[in-house]
Amino acid sequence: MDLKRPPLRHVTLDALRGIAVMGILLMNIAAFAMPEAGYFNPLAWGGSDQANLWVWTANFILIDGKMRCLFSMLFGASMVLVMGRADKAGSNGLSVHLRRMVTLLMFGLAHYYFVWNGDILTLYAACGIMVGLAFHASNRHVIRRWMFILFGLSFLLWGLMGASLVFVGAHGSGPSASQSARVSAAGLRETLGQPGSARITAEIERYRGSYEQIALHRVTVDGFDPVVSVLSFGCETAALMLLGILLFRTGALTGKWPQRLYLRAGLICYAIGLPGGALLAWLVWQSGFDPIMAMATSVSFSLPFHVLTMLGHAAFAIIAIKRFAATPAVARIAAAGRAAFSNYLATSLIMTSLFYGYGLGWYGWVERWQAMVIAVLAWGLMLLWSKPWLDRFHYGPLEWLWRSAARGQWQKLRRTN
Repeated sequence: MDLKRPPLRHVTLDALRGIAVMGILLMNIAAFAMPEAGYFNPLAWGGSDQANLWVWTANFILIDGKMRCLFSMLFGASMVLVMGRADKAGSNGLSVHLRRMVTLLMFGLAHYYFVWNGDILTLYAACGIMVGLAFHASNRHVIRRWMFILFGLSFLLWGLMGASLVFVGAHGSGPSASQSARVSAAGLRETLGQPGSARITAEIERYRGSYEQIALHRVTVDGFDPVVSVLSFGCETAALMLLGILLFRTGALTGKWPQRLYLRAGLICYAIGLPGGALLAWLVWQSGFDPIMAMATSVSFSLPFHVLTMLGHAAFAIIAIKRFAATPAVARIAAAGRAAFSNYLATSLIMTSLFYGYGLGWYGWVERWQAMVIAVLAWGLMLLWSKPWLDRFHYGPLEWLWRSAARGQWQKLRRTN
């Protein structure tokens, strides 16, 4: 196999990636459009009427975290696919993979510091390097064991963090709470983004400001956030990548399982994941959307339900993709997945241009449901351009640039037939 030639495609894998890149925008749109606290707590920003609260709830149960998990799992599948193809072509698969990850790291850091601080590419590159080095030659038993170890560590660490948040909030909120406990709880709520807090006011002022103001804050105040992200989410992300490797090797992600297995797996995962997510959403409602409870449930307690619900989504999506594989709709979604890197970075450029002060300045002005409408309109752009482009070219524009940079030579882009 010639590494300069485009690889054969797995339509199911491409379509899943298309679903993931579109779905992840439903997660990220709140982070583009409003203060960070509004991402976790609907009362902090984004509209407090019933329509906006229910949009938050539906997103919390069905989308938030699930699309990131799906993206991470598919990244792991792509890793083993790339390494396997390189090995079959007579190259060193691990070396090819590591060059790709180092190049991705450069893209990710540039994305973070110069475009948007919600970058996930740096995390993927760092975890991709570690997973590639540690597990490129491992059998499925070793991978499975370490997947569960890493998931367990992540669940434990985030669970302890969530429990500590809830403890501080409860300890400082009761009628018999001491003055120091009340001050600690109030300070924590302020830090997490209590509605009307100084933190929210400062964020609005910053992101409605100039490019220089926003970029300077990323480089100085938030300059180490990419490292913090790797330390915080590294175990979870690596575990999801290992899950992707396992499911790819079994043929699950390429549609090779019989339909009854996808159906059974999807129903089991939904039977646990959806009620668990709904319970956590109910706890947030019952707390009156307390910032502490909103943060604890969103970031700490929800991870197992994120993974299970994501697997349910993936199982039923594969059934639908296989059923409608020959339709134009699946072809366009798969094309969006083939150009997922370009689509992901393009959404950052478009959304920051819409919301930040150096663009249209919509930051903090749109309600949550309106932000979701903007995300769906962006889906239309992804579906509109991806297939016509890939009908003419082998890769998306940034996929081509990534591949060329990683291989140290320009890759063939235009199709000849």
